[in-house]
Amino acid sequence: MNESLSRRGFLRLGAITAAGAAAAPLLAACGGGGAAAPPAKAQGLTIKLPAYLPPSAALKPDLPGTPAGVPDAYFSYPKELFKSVAKPPMSGGTAKIALKTFLSPPPPRERNAAWQEIEKRLGGTLDIQIVPSDDWPTKFNTMVAGGTLPDLFPYIETQGTSNLPAFVASQCADLTALLGGDAVKAYPNLAAIPEAFWREGVVAGKLYGIPVPRNMAGGLGFYRHDQFAAAGVSDLAQITDLDRFFELLKELTRPQERRWGIVTATGGMFGLSIISQLFGSTNLWRLEGGKFLADIETEEYKAAVEYTRKLREAGIIYPGSEGFDTLKRKNEFNAGHAAITYDGMPAFLGPGNFLQTQKKIDPKADPRPLLPIGTKTKVSLNNVVFGINLIKKADEAKVKEMLGVADFFAAPFGSEEYTLINYGVETTDHTRDDQGNPVLTEQGAKDITAPWKYAAAPTQAVYDATSRDGVKLMHEAFTKLIPLGVADPTTALYSPTEGARFEALHTMKVDRITSIIAGRSPVSDLDQLAKDWRAQGGDKMRAEFEEASQKTGD
Repeated sequence: MNESLSRRGFLRLGAITAAGAAAAPLLAACGGGGAAAPPAKAQGLTIKLPAYLPPSAALKPDLPGTPAGVPDAYFSYPKELFKSVAKPPMSGGTAKIALKTFLSPPPPRERNAAWQEIEKRLGGTLDIQIVPSDDWPTKFNTMVAGGTLPDLFPYIETQGTSNLPAFVASQCADLTALLGGDAVKAYPNLAAIPEAFWREGVVAGKLYGIPVPRNMAGGLGFYRHDQFAAAGVSDLAQITDLDRFFELLKELTRPQERRWGIVTATGGMFGLSIISQLFGSTNLWRLEGGKFLADIETEEYKAAVEYTRKLREAGIIYPGSEGFDTLKRKNEFNAGHAAITYDGMPAFLGPGNFLQTQKKIDPKADPRPLLPIGTKTKVSLNNVVFGINLIKKADEAKVKEMLGVADFFAAPFGSEEYTLINYGVETTDHTRDDQGNPVLTEQGAKDITAPWKYAAAPTQAVYDATSRDGVKLMHEAFTKLIPLGVADPTTALYSPTEGARFEALHTMKVDRITSIIAGRSPVSDLDQLAKDWRAQGGDKMRAEFEEASQKTGD
């Protein structure tokens, strides 16, 4: 994963989660259980977002979440399932959905028991256009140009139209009245999605998007607790400030033993994603007195760049790792060749991820999510959703039917519908182990690769039946990270310049900062970078965000 997340960088986090979770649902360590947000008006919105109503048949979690967004956590799967959808949302007919996939195509409907059972419970035909992720931009543009948009489809900001407000106004159903306030209670599973997630679906002051929730924060990366403990730090609270953190990483760096403090990867800016949060940098933008300030314009970000350069100069960062691909970085961290790496929180639990992999390599290995250090940490809420889904403009009856379909796919953890969506049909697609946890059969591993779990989703619980301690560590991490979370205040705002210039400006930023940290350019180039960024589109983006904020504000 690129350590430097773009404005919609959480989509990359989601994509990585998706690739593993579709084949192994035990990975589901994302989400915002009982997340809540300030009233919409306090966030610069004048509309009513959907009211939050917890599931009436909600399970009692082993480790409860909080209204601030810490997810519920479970050590095992419930033996008794509950029904979250009272009656089929369709009355015959067909629901046409286009969805991206990161995996090989699933068996077709006639050979897919899970697909057939989902259609039975929906009360109609589920016609899914499954589009490989790399092909989505072309497919989306073709559908728009040909007037063949399906009933429900994802919108990916970096792969869509250049004028989102105009597009949704002409092509998509305005969901504000149908879901705003108490109206959402007609769809109980959608009502169980807290306001913080719905805000991601706002375009030009109206609600168009149905969120696919993830886990709010990508996190601070991961560290080897066993290595820290061997150096005398058995509790991260012992690291009182970033000077002590530097000293510890220097002590842990032992090139003669092929071990360094941090391992990074291409595009990762030498671990700046970790350091910038520890210094309290803003989440891409900060709103102060009605004015937007970009991260590269803040003193906290500059201090983080200087600190990261200092780490590299001290030999703490694995030499050459700035050229590693993601797999190489993961392999080096798994082998114990670095004490810290950056990756999103979904990379911790489940088959093939850090905890299971490192325990297989070395039973004494003890990887853990990195927690806040010192008193400056601010955690970027950069993994709020996987994306949003839009409903094609249609008569009210059809739009309501599609909301019912979305409500079905938003079924919460432990429900009959959630189990069907994620594990398929019992006996055919999964069996239960001696503890009652679902285990996919060979057929099930194929059937559930159908990407219907991205048509909508609940807030995600932390669950991994293979590691009680891992679930505790993940829950503890969210408990400490989310209260320090800061959102990007431009999330519900639209800037045409951002749509046209963001990637180019982001690339310039990554390249120039990488050069500074690598010692090829002086630290003073940060000031010139900020000037160039402003001149090449940053100031125009700022003005457009401020104008949009005023239009949708009080």
